[in-house]
This record gives sequence, structure tokens and C-alpha cells, in this order.
Amino acid sequence: MEPGYDRPLFILPFDQRSTFEKSLFGFKQRLTAEQSAAVSDSKRVVYDAFKLALTKGAPRGAAGILVDEQFGAPILRDARAQGIITCAPVEKSGQEEFVFEYGDRWRDHIEAFVPTFVKVLVRYNPQNDDAINGRQATRLKELSDYCHRNGHRLMFELLVPMTREQTDRVGGNQLLFDRDLRPFLMVAAIKELQQAGVEPDVWKVEGLERRDDCIALVATARRDGREKVSCIVLGRGADEIGVLSWLEVAASVPGYVGFAIGRTSFWEALVGLRDQTMTRSAAVEQVADRYIKWIHAFLAARGS
Repeated sequence: MEPGYDRPLFILPFDQRSTFEKSLFGFKQRLTAEQSAAVSDSKRVVYDAFKLALTKGAPRGAAGILVDEQFGAPILRDARAQGIITCAPVEKSGQEEFVFEYGDRWRDHIEAFVPTFVKVLVRYNPQNDDAINGRQATRLKELSDYCHRNGHRLMFELLVPMTREQTDRVGGNQLLFDRDLRPFLMVAAIKELQQAGVEPDVWKVEGLERRDDCIALVATARRDGREKVSCIVLGRGADEIGVLSWLEVAASVPGYVGFAIGRTSFWEALVGLRDQTMTRSAAVEQVADRYIKWIHAFLAARGS
């Protein structure tokens, strides 16, 4: 399999575990069987919305889902059986430092589901603690090597959290950090990880305001012979205006091939369903329509 992935990729992610358990339902560890079923049912709503979107014109060759094994194993199996693009996470949810969800058995779980993409979420700031970054890079190289040896594509979700010094520098202002510091840090993080032997096929990255920053990011992802490596934009739970702005900027840059937008797609609908202010069918319809909206926005900005 040729390294990289440069085809359109429109992902509906609902692999969040801590967010569903704690923020949506207010559950504490350990979950009862009934609580686990409630989380799984809510994920089934999002999957049903995805399948509805396919009937409304979401392109089958580019549309895909990202869902976890813990609450979405039947969904992963069903989607794979139908030839849908699947992505499955390997990180333990909600951790500041990347560790494997299933410890030393993580390879077995990849082979059990054989997703189109093995996905890993990592919080990595190149100006953070060197020991933490070093430990993460070692584990990530192991994952990267395994994926490429065994014919699996790797999707790397890169989050760059502020360090304490950076927080002080921007007065705790996330918008200032996103505009003035994060673009440089994202480029530096990708270079460091590449130098450590971590080779994703797709970088799933936070949205950027400026086209020049997107161009620099793609150039870094594709440097030194990595011409087919691509980037997709993640949603970070932003409001609709923010998501559409990021999509418009990214879509204009060759090398950005799509997006992975989750909470902005499904959160309002799942809260309405939880609070019994929305029917299940209405929730499914709303999620499907939002997902379709992102696809249309990206393609329109690209001129497709």
C-alpha cells in the first residue's frame, strides 16, 4: 500500500468516550450495563444519521465514520460490511499523555476490526515537557511502524494545548493563541514527530484562520517525499460559524482533502434527545443535515 492518502475524506466522528459518558449523560466510572447501553444507543443515532446522509448525497467513496470499539463495535462491523470508510481510535480517552486504550493488546483490537484508518489522538506541544513528548513519540513510532508493516493507514489527530508559559504570554486568551502561536507550534510538532519516525497517512488538525498557515502546514506534512500525505480539519466543538470559516480556508489549499467534524454535528441533537425535547427521527435528520452542510461547504470552497 502506497503511503499517504490524497482522496477526499469527509468523516463524521463520534468516538468520544469521556465526552459522551460525563458531559452528555453525567455518568461516573464504572458504568452500569444500562448506562453503557444509553451511550451505545446515542452513538447509534449518529450512525443512523450518517446512513441517512448517504441517501441525501454524501459521497460514498469519501464519507466515513470514526467510532470507538467500546460503545460502537457493532457499528464498526456493520459499516465495514457495507464498504463504508471506518476509523477506529487506539488512544485511551481523556488522557493528557497518549497511552494505548487496551495496553499491550492494542494490536489485537486493530486486527479484530481492520478499520480503513487506525486513528490516534495526541496532545503534543513541542515546547512542552521533553520527557512527556519523548515517551509519546516512542509509543507513536511503535504504532506507526506497526500500521505500515501490516497494511493499515494511520490518521493522526494532533491537538496542541497551551503550556503554562504560553498561557501567560497570551493572557489565557485561546483566540490569541490560536492565531499567533498555534500555527507555528503545529508545524514544529509535525516536524518533530516525523523526525521521531511517526508517519501518518492523514493529519487530522485544528482549524487555522489564515490560508498561508494552512499552506505551511501542508508543506510540512508533505516534505521530503511525503507527497501523498494529506490534512483534514477537525471541528473542536466550535460553533457553526467557526467550522464553516475553517472549512472555507482549508478547502482552498491543495493537500487538505476534507474534515472530521463531530460535536458540532451531533451535540445539539443528542442533548435534545436526552432532554426529550426532540424525537429520535428529528435528531437523526438534524445530524445528517449538518454533516451534509459541511460537505457542501468544503466542496463549494474548493470550487467542486
